[in-house]
Amino acid sequence: MKLILRYTVFIIGLYFLSLGIVLIVKSSLGTTPISSINYVVTLHTPITLGVATFLINVLLIAGQFWLIRGFGTRKDYMEILLQLPLSLLFALFIDINMALFSGLVPSDYVAALCCLALGCVSQATGVALELKPDVAIMSGEGFVKYAARRYRRDFGKLKVLFDVTLVSTAILLSLCWSGQIEGVREGTVVAALATGYIVTFLSRHVLTHAALRRVGRICHAVR
Repeated sequence: MKLILRYTVFIIGLYFLSLGIVLIVKSSLGTTPISSINYVVTLHTPITLGVATFLINVLLIAGQFWLIRGFGTRKDYMEILLQLPLSLLFALFIDINMALFSGLVPSDYVAALCCLALGCVSQATGVALELKPDVAIMSGEGFVKYAARRYRRDFGKLKVLFDVTLVSTAILLSLCWSGQIEGVREGTVVAALATGYIVTFLSRHVLTHAALRRVGRICHAVR
């Protein structure tokens, strides 16, 4: 029952993360670093944001297998393989939310900022819910984790470099395709800077282990 609850919390976190990404995209003020390449691809191909996200995640999963060559344990391989169905579910959540909010178009800059703020809060909630159960890791963080292990570098510094690389690649792709920067705006910077602080606040004051245990007891009582 505890394991089921932990995975349920993680999947709920995936949904909130997907919702946050969609709201940030719909704000028209940019997108998150992790989805910047995916979004640019959708602007110039018939591929949906969810499908593009899944394809990028598959590349990152393949990259992790390459990074752990020579020292990977059975646990490492299982952790990476688990990312495949989770990435598929995450992609489905993104496309569902894109359909649900297809009519969302901010009327002015203030409305766009509100949409961006809601997206940041939703994304941070998703990240916090993913971290609490400690049952899985998504491909972006997994890639950085194994890169840090192989090259003996600090995870935090490599994560910043990873995000900068994604955004830079998205900018180059958009310049090659359209001659202008697409998908990377002030909202991208806000999402990158604000999410970590919101995650810390939620983890310490809202989504505590005690709160999750209370949810578990309620679920058990309902059953």
